[in-house]
Amino acid sequence: MTRRLRDWTAATLLAAALVAAVVYLPGEEVEGRPVAIDGDSLRVGGREIRLYAIDAPERRQSCERSDGASWPCGKEAGILLTRLAVAAAAVTCRGRDEDRYGRLVATCEAGGVDLGAEMVRQGMALAYRSHSTVYAGAEAEARAARRGVWAGQFEPPWAWREKRGGRQTPSP
Repeated sequence: MTRRLRDWTAATLLAAALVAAVVYLPGEEVEGRPVAIDGDSLRVGGREIRLYAIDAPERRQSCERSDGASWPCGKEAGILLTRLAVAAAAVTCRGRDEDRYGRLVATCEAGGVDLGAEMVRQGMALAYRSHSTVYAGAEAEARAARRGVWAGQFEPPWAWREKRGGRQTPSP
């Protein structure tokens, strides 16, 4: 292979890789039929989206009810997000950032409902204050009403993950 052909081939492969890479831009809008991955992540149009400023229990995480009984709060958080997102048949997500795993971090709405706010309001996700306090009021409402995880004892998802070595929700 000549040097010129090798350089052309390398340049072509690089260009193809750049075109194939998904680049998320703040303000980017993604619309489509949602599939919930867990309590704070969706797949829309083939893209993985992390809901902005919330953190839901991980799929394998359990919480404790007020009577001491264990319940699969992580699994139930995913079920609630599925119900909220799929009920509207389509979601609109507005990108805010990209996380360290390459996911679009976005605010998503389904049928006019902010999914992050509703997950927090139902007590199935926490306001992720290290990122924003936008959902702090919804969390206070859930806590006062003892909804979801607030009805008993639980470990914040970020603490649960840290004890287990980091990210627990692999990209599908």
